[in-house]
Amino acid sequence: MKQPPHIAIAGATGAVGIEMLNCLAEQKVPYSQLTLLASARSAGKVVEFQGKELVVKELTADAFEGVDIALFSAGGSISLEFAPHAAAAGAIVIDNSSAFRMDPEVPLVVPEINPEAAKTTPKGIIANPNCTTIISLMALAPLHRAFGLKSIIASSYQAVSGSGAAGIVELDSQIQALANGGEIKKEVYPHQIASNVIPQVDVFLEGGYTKEEQKMLNESRKILGLPELNVTCTCVRVPVHRSHSVSISAQFEKPVTVEAAQAVYGEATPGVQLCDDPSTGLYPTPLDTSGKDDCLVGRMRMDQVLPNALALWVVGDQVKKGAALNAVQIAKLLLE
Repeated sequence: MKQPPHIAIAGATGAVGIEMLNCLAEQKVPYSQLTLLASARSAGKVVEFQGKELVVKELTADAFEGVDIALFSAGGSISLEFAPHAAAAGAIVIDNSSAFRMDPEVPLVVPEINPEAAKTTPKGIIANPNCTTIISLMALAPLHRAFGLKSIIASSYQAVSGSGAAGIVELDSQIQALANGGEIKKEVYPHQIASNVIPQVDVFLEGGYTKEEQKMLNESRKILGLPELNVTCTCVRVPVHRSHSVSISAQFEKPVTVEAAQAVYGEATPGVQLCDDPSTGLYPTPLDTSGKDDCLVGRMRMDQVLPNALALWVVGDQVKKGAALNAVQIAKLLLE
């Protein structure tokens, strides 16, 4: 990997693409050239970045000549079509979609957890995990290293921005309609999201779980290298703009106490902070993490059903750490 690299962002005008740009600046990632790619509809738009005006180009199969790192956040079908072209042109692709996550020849990477996986890229592609998986494992991986993770029972509380800008628009328009007695329009979600929660994120699969819930199982096993890890998950959409929250009961191989678990978090666990003093009202909320890099973990207590198990609550910005920042951190790994 030459230094500084030529970096391209595919899907540069979307919410995660824009956040990737911000993260490149915040993380001080060096680059010799920055190419912004998007659909033909967005081609020609001008994006201001670090005092420069960058013109968005159309994403095509031959758009990656000379590119060293290609950050993709344009959806699974686009990644399947164009990521192989980028890799064939010599770029390392960091893909934010689900297209390649379970490919055995594609590493699935969270830099704070399994950075060594990024060293081997047979297909020239590295996958970014699902946002809910990233946020959950940021809290669980340090505990796994200390006590040996055995099982996960989780329920997620997922913000509407996980559905893109349209999710935010639908929530806000429904709130306004409720206040003014207007029509409740449902286009993004199958039910009203304002003043409601919807226990469905993504489509249902055979067996009753959704794709989002199944990702937690499959991706956690791959990232942690625990092919027998037991995971069950219920993913719920809530009327929150940004940041996902996850309630977790985690069972461990070794005996665990709340005090020992809390002591795990510190300087040796970058990217996650303990926020846990309920007696003073200190515990994580979505507003605490929105726009922030780190995930927060709190409400830590002994599980009252499972032996050697903890109940905990973890919150993180799914647009940032759950997507854009994680991808940019992987790019930084490639430059080290």
